[in-house]
Amino acid sequence: MAQNSDRGDKPRQTTSRESGAGEATNRAKSDRKTTSSGNKRRKSSFHPRKVKKQPLFSSFANAWSGILISLFEERNLKIHCFAAVMVLIFGNILHISVTEWCICFILFGLIMGMELVNTAVESVVDLVTDEWKPLAKRAKDCAAGAVLISSIWAAATGGTIFFPKLYHFIVALFSK
Repeated sequence: MAQNSDRGDKPRQTTSRESGAGEATNRAKSDRKTTSSGNKRRKSSFHPRKVKKQPLFSSFANAWSGILISLFEERNLKIHCFAAVMVLIFGNILHISVTEWCICFILFGLIMGMELVNTAVESVVDLVTDEWKPLAKRAKDCAAGAVLISSIWAAATGGTIFFPKLYHFIVALFSK
């Protein structure tokens, strides 16, 4: 807004011709916000539409659909499910305690949840780009690394639960 030269008391808005800048430039300037470091950044112009929420039943159906799709299509999730079945079998044979069962179930959920997140990240990256990009590789590698780290720690925890019981089971089996 510039002051009118003949009326100093009332400001008037200048036109784009008078100011020498287009409307888009004026809008871009007004959309910029100064951060605490003094850098200017642009305000987000994203305004989500109000969307009617889906029923709770539909949300659960979508979640189960994602789990089943991943279970049938993802090799690593099949491997984790096989490992979980083996833990269930050996846990029953070796009579692990209730606390140890709870630890195993928490680890099942952690590993399978991480595998589903990894699948989601890989799917989104594939959706966004078809060509090789370093950031896409980084996102996929980090998601896979998260699954690997949680799997290693779950295996170590399972080893501390099962190896002593397995040792005593084998010793008792051969001492008869």
